[in-house]
Amino acid sequence: MNPQRLHSFTLLLVPLFLLAALFAGCSSNVSQNSNSHSKTLTFSWSEDIGNLNPHTYLPNQFFTQAMVYESLVAYGEGGKIEPWLAEKWEMSPDGKEYLFHLRKDIKFSDGSTFNAAVVKKNFDAVLGNAKEHEWLELINQIKSTEVVDEFRFKMILKNSYYPALQELTLIRPLRFLGEAGFPDNGKTFEGIKKPIGTGPWVLSEYKRGEFATFTRNDLYWGTKPKINKIVVKVIPDGEARVLAFENKEIDLIFGNGLISQDSFKFLKDTGNYETHLSEPTSTRIVQLNSNRGATKDLKVRMAIQHAFNKQAVIDRVFYGLEKKSDTLFSTNFPYSDVHVKPYEYDVERAKQLLDEAGWKEVPGKEFREKDGKPLELQLLFISTHNIQKAVAEVIQGDLRKVGINVKLTGQEEEAHWKTAFQGEFELLFNESWGAPYDPHSYVSAMSKAAEQGNTDYLIQLGLPMKKDMDQKIGKVLLSTDENVRRALYADILTTLHEQAVYLPISYQSNMAVYHKNVSGVNFMPQPYEVPFTTIDVQ
Repeated sequence: MNPQRLHSFTLLLVPLFLLAALFAGCSSNVSQNSNSHSKTLTFSWSEDIGNLNPHTYLPNQFFTQAMVYESLVAYGEGGKIEPWLAEKWEMSPDGKEYLFHLRKDIKFSDGSTFNAAVVKKNFDAVLGNAKEHEWLELINQIKSTEVVDEFRFKMILKNSYYPALQELTLIRPLRFLGEAGFPDNGKTFEGIKKPIGTGPWVLSEYKRGEFATFTRNDLYWGTKPKINKIVVKVIPDGEARVLAFENKEIDLIFGNGLISQDSFKFLKDTGNYETHLSEPTSTRIVQLNSNRGATKDLKVRMAIQHAFNKQAVIDRVFYGLEKKSDTLFSTNFPYSDVHVKPYEYDVERAKQLLDEAGWKEVPGKEFREKDGKPLELQLLFISTHNIQKAVAEVIQGDLRKVGINVKLTGQEEEAHWKTAFQGEFELLFNESWGAPYDPHSYVSAMSKAAEQGNTDYLIQLGLPMKKDMDQKIGKVLLSTDENVRRALYADILTTLHEQAVYLPISYQSNMAVYHKNVSGVNFMPQPYEVPFTTIDVQ
């Protein structure tokens, strides 16, 4: 994924009749609010919000799915698993059975009751499309589910799986759609009728590619949001977003890549706005495809690592706002404190490796050649992602210095991932998934092809030890021995580093920029959420 990206995200085309029903029903789902002093927050995003199906991926956006749908348990500060729709749970001694006691005071936004039957119906819908979700090992480990009584639900696993509760906190796919939102055949992967959830917000108005309006759900069981309405405007271009913000057409910019680091610094330096950076959330990376073109060669991949001056990017593109990364995961993540030798910036070493790989300099020509063919690499990036675009240009310039021609291909998000999932690249921007996914979920996804594609799996197909490493991934996820688990993670992460299929750049953070009349903006434990429930507008 991109996570991000999470990370092996799949595309879903919703049948037209269901899409029409979905948004035709929005107005009838709105919780009416009689408060004459209605407070509205205007936000912006680079892409359309998607169809708000809780069980599918792109074109859905994480933050809007989290506004409408909720999970059995929540990922709290410091990684603590907290009660949410389930007020408590019990695990069997062998770690294979989980009994969840559901809250009895929860209603969906249409007034229907949240209970064990609807929980099972949602689990069944996801498991009925298990191939789509195989990147998530929990889906593969669920043996069966059971309605014990109205407010008790049991999940039975094939094996003890240590991240089970953590993966139940994820924004997708195991969140809950109300009964009336299901299609008649129960197959939500084919589309939903209406976005009915238990969350604090209800979709009330929508115009594809332009805006979406969410209204406060007055039936919400938890702490009610302070504002009444959120308008999400689709603004693909980062500079246009900054201009809209300065003109007070939007109140808040929040996330990663929505504006450039240069724009963030500019807005901060004016002193007119509130600006904040979160703690590092995930690792910004470039994936090097071991199964295509010149990057099939380990020496070429190593040369690229040495040729890229990431510290210059930190200083000149990120203005020192991000910390340089030399490993796939930050060492403060579980099992990720692995001691490996970084690929230092070394142009001469990069040239030497390219010579050894047979890519020679040709008098009078800018780019190296081998067997009469020039050394060309395709670098994919999301055209609306301002930071990817800026870094792509630096990579292009750095690799040009050692004789590599990098061709940049920027596409809008859906087209980008379609190209990526087909493996049509040598270099691809991505990111680790951050909490609560890293390292277990991200590593798990590496060993799965995924029905619509998975770039982590694809870029490793050229590795001679791929099959062995996938077996080790299977073992580490099911191991109940902490020492064995730690040793396996060290082996897997060291192999990936030595094979140079991931080029870590920096530890990225979420940005928050907002006007002085906005308060309550904070950073969430899951980096893909926006703190709409705590925000207030004066």
